[in-house]
Amino acid sequence: KRASQIIVPADTPGFTIVRNIKIMGEAGSDHNSHAEVRFENVRVPQRNLLGPEGAGFPIAQSRLGPGRIHHCMRWIGICERAFDLMCRRATQRQLSSRTMLSDQQTVQNWIAESRAEINAARLLVLQAAWKIDREGAYAARVEISTIKFFVANVLQQVLDRAIQVHGALGMTDDTPLAHWYRHERAARIYDGPDEVHKWVVARQVLRDYQ
Repeated sequence: KRASQIIVPADTPGFTIVRNIKIMGEAGSDHNSHAEVRFENVRVPQRNLLGPEGAGFPIAQSRLGPGRIHHCMRWIGICERAFDLMCRRATQRQLSSRTMLSDQQTVQNWIAESRAEINAARLLVLQAAWKIDREGAYAARVEISTIKFFVANVLQQVLDRAIQVHGALGMTDDTPLAHWYRHERAARIYDGPDEVHKWVVARQVLRDYQ
């Protein structure tokens, strides 16, 4: 209860946008980045306070739960697109007169694992959304933490496999894979890193055994 949220208009005296921060080679000029800002003796009227004083953290948390669901749904969509590109590449890339890339057992394993992991991720997200609808975001905090780290890791695995199947082409921007790989690496960090969400889940599980 020591943090508050305050609206500071961009044209407020003393408020400066220093720069857009580059992210893994991206220029940082759009939604892929966050800005470095500076506050120097900034003053705003009391009416700019969001909610009661000291309610900043609960306000943020009320957005983070549903926001993590939205992230996970978007990540599943990216996984499906990357999976589609991987399968198309595997069936079209000819290794010899009689052999296609899709004939290789390693590639087949990647396709099977990716399909299973994407399906599992989707069902976990649906379960978390169902619980939020029935009991609210606070009651579903373990389910939310579970999907946050699980789906983020599925995303990273599927993208990595898709890039590997594409070979050198996967490293270029001729497909969306490299862009997704750069941008979505942050999935395991923002809105809480993997380690924090795993701690939340494990703590609750262990309480049931005490």
